[in-house]
Amino acid sequence: MQLKDSSPQQKLQEMCDCYLETDFAAQLAAMTGKPSADLKEDAVKYLSLALMYGLTEKARKVTLKKKGGKIRARIKAVEQKIELPQPTADLFDGVIDLIRGILHFDSVGGSSQLVLGLRNSQLDLRVKLKELEEKTSLKFTFPELGE
Repeated sequence: MQLKDSSPQQKLQEMCDCYLETDFAAQLAAMTGKPSADLKEDAVKYLSLALMYGLTEKARKVTLKKKGGKIRARIKAVEQKIELPQPTADLFDGVIDLIRGILHFDSVGGSSQLVLGLRNSQLDLRVKLKELEEKTSLKFTFPELGE
């Protein structure tokens, strides 16, 4: 008997849980800049590490942007901005495909709620994906502190 593969959202939740007690910045740095044997797995890992890093830094937003050939990933926290290790173009596209698969966005993007179950709690994120000719922007907005 073969078990059905996990859904993309379930894979993201499992990866968040797997890396919950690690050094997110070090893990992100270790995985960027080198080719991947499994791009889909790396996209899930990169996104989960970025979101968990944002959570520990009390982020307001985690943003990934690509304009032309330049990619930027950052956490906007209450008192600071943290530049994340930049994903490769293929990894960035893998993260975009992952979010499209989870939230069923079309080719121009969309806006929706993403709920991640994390151990005995959950994280409610607002996700906005905008795709224009040469610019792609993916934003995760965290709940306000104190909610």
